[in-house]
Amino acid sequence: MKIINLIILPVLLFLTGTTIAQQTPAPEQSRAVTIVGATAHIGNGEVIENSLIIFENGKITTVTDANSTKRQYPGTIIDAKGKHVYPGFISPNSTLGLVEIDAVKQSDDEDELGELLPHVRSIIAYNAESQVVESMRPNGVLVGQITPRGGRISGTSSIVQFDAWNWEDAVLREDDGIHINWPNSVRRGRWWAGEDPGVKPNDDYEKDIRTVSEFFSNARAYLAGPQEIANLPFMAMQNVFDGKQKIYIHADGEKELMDILQFKRDHDLEHVVLVGAYSAYKIADQVKAANVPILVGRVHSRPNHEDSHYDLPYKMAYLLHQKGILVGLESSGSMERMNSRNLPFYAGTVTAYGASKEEALQMITLNTAKILGIDDSLGSLETGKDATLFISEGDALDMRTNKISQAFIQGREISLESHQTQLAKRYTDKYGQEEKI
Repeated sequence: MKIINLIILPVLLFLTGTTIAQQTPAPEQSRAVTIVGATAHIGNGEVIENSLIIFENGKITTVTDANSTKRQYPGTIIDAKGKHVYPGFISPNSTLGLVEIDAVKQSDDEDELGELLPHVRSIIAYNAESQVVESMRPNGVLVGQITPRGGRISGTSSIVQFDAWNWEDAVLREDDGIHINWPNSVRRGRWWAGEDPGVKPNDDYEKDIRTVSEFFSNARAYLAGPQEIANLPFMAMQNVFDGKQKIYIHADGEKELMDILQFKRDHDLEHVVLVGAYSAYKIADQVKAANVPILVGRVHSRPNHEDSHYDLPYKMAYLLHQKGILVGLESSGSMERMNSRNLPFYAGTVTAYGASKEEALQMITLNTAKILGIDDSLGSLETGKDATLFISEGDALDMRTNKISQAFIQGREISLESHQTQLAKRYTDKYGQEEKI
């Protein structure tokens, strides 16, 4: 009996695993695809009501009004009349693929020990077979910036597409920038240590800023010298100082954001991006003058401060957009990996607070692509860009109507199945049978 159990158990585990395995990545595009008749939301604010979109070898070759041409449609023809076509949505500042199950330590690889870690590369830990990553695709989220957490300088992010065998296949832009968690000027008392739980000034704030500033200065001096002794953190700063990598600085307070702008000037930094930036609307003119874009924190959030307007998180992106700041949306925070699939609906909420549908769409497509430095290939439906797009039966920013029928990454038609869709079909069949009985 024991021998039989030892045989049966591995077989059951194998069969169970195969039923919930990730979908096999799609093969390379082998023939042209023509989508005709859909309303095309280009991603740059333009809309084509009766569109003709053709892509070959993973690249878009034609985007035009179908009424303006008599050309023959090549390859596979998709009649999308009455449907909508969108560029793939981009999820920045994400830990997708770095954590699978929060409660299982072995599946959590989002941070490393240490404080100043620009040489730590998140892409090495990215799990392309994550079932959480797979669940993004049915909502149109096809690309993400995989970002490390923890420490003062967390490490380096990379940008991936969400249909791959491994990280090498997934990566679109390797090591696109480093991430800094800016110090807080205030802190809450530790109630568990008998302190007043109220907010009080952080006595270490200036010292923590000096630590970051001195690291930048020392790294620049090291790189200008003979580099006889290898210093990996300093060496990892080379592309930052050359302007090849961006600096994503995570902060929310007004004082902190002002200090970041000063830090940018002091160190003559070219590509700084604010992440979260809850109080940026208070200093929007200064942010605009510094030409600093913002990845706005999760729209579906509660106000951070007692004196904040109740709907500030909902209208924040539009307030900054009105000031001429380049704005993208991100979804970090509580249960962030699960909530990343709601990215299009965050944009939908922004439309209820002032933005037009196309302006909100830009905040999760072309604007984000510009902020991440990948707008040469992604973010909009334009000739020469990657054919990373999807067809929805309705408004993709509305959870009631965003039902995706087909999606493509670099011209490859990807599966929209996931563990969730398998469970949905399973229990739909179950309760459907019960009704017949």
